[in-house]
Amino acid sequence: MLKKTLIAATAITLSAFALTACGSDSDGGDDKASDAGGPITMGFAQVGAESGWRTANTKSIQDSAKDAGVDLKFTDAQGKQENQIQAIRSYIQQKVDVIAFSPVVETGWDAVLQEAKAANIPVILTDRAVDSKDTSLYKTFLGSDFVVEGQKAGQWVVDNAADADVNGDGKINVVQLEGTTGAAPAIDRGEGFADTIKADPSIKVVASQTGDFTRDGGKQVMESFLQSQDGIDVLFAQNDDMGLGAIEAIEAAGLTPGKDIKIITVDAVHDGMQALSDGKINFIVECSPLLGPQLMDVAEKVLAGDKVDPRILTKETTFNQEQATAALPDRQY
Repeated sequence: MLKKTLIAATAITLSAFALTACGSDSDGGDDKASDAGGPITMGFAQVGAESGWRTANTKSIQDSAKDAGVDLKFTDAQGKQENQIQAIRSYIQQKVDVIAFSPVVETGWDAVLQEAKAANIPVILTDRAVDSKDTSLYKTFLGSDFVVEGQKAGQWVVDNAADADVNGDGKINVVQLEGTTGAAPAIDRGEGFADTIKADPSIKVVASQTGDFTRDGGKQVMESFLQSQDGIDVLFAQNDDMGLGAIEAIEAAGLTPGKDIKIITVDAVHDGMQALSDGKINFIVECSPLLGPQLMDVAEKVLAGDKVDPRILTKETTFNQEQATAALPDRQY
């Protein structure tokens, strides 16, 4: 069976798309390198570099492609859906064999994915899913169950309600730092958390606002929460970076993170794990960014015509302070 080509986006910024096209005829008429016995090529359009998690995810994909002998063409969409759509259309023009991407938001993909399908180019979703009624537009989703992550975070609050009632008034006031508006992790983690804390009516989310998955965003929103909300007991940050930014705001307000305000985050990147080990965070739900090896394997199976599950989940755990301290020396990200 002929080896097929996997292409990912070539530019680091949108302005570099023109350079991507310079390697082939403008009408995409060149034969695929794989058809001539060349290396597999993968097209990958990344969300951006908004967090330590995303940086680790990018490195995993790049390193795994190199190890697998895959010619990886990579695009950083800088958090903009329009950049990802343009990148995907660039791959279609280049007649790539497979397109992989991590969607900035859930909706608005049907048109460009229909174009990929019409060109007979399979699409693999990584880390984030899309909200489309037509599941034939992509071959599979590879990543985490974000709803479960939110449930795990909420369960910690339920299980530790007595300790989480920092103010001792019988009420547990929670503030939430949401991820990027419209993004699958933000929607699903929020849903899972909200559904789980319903088990204890004393737990209430009193304020919730997006910090856009960034450290600066987390700091700014937490500053606002501290000014507008009295008696905050718990912070749920939907990723480590926002939680780390919030810690800066809490400390600047003269409070002790992890004690005066209990903190739960998602990801388990190195900086977050260090803060957990130091007692500034109380609990972290893992969301592994190391999807590269699985992505290369799935892409190879898709191109070979092998059957793949429509949803492939990564194995993940949770960490308390003791577990984080033990895991840190061997942490890969």
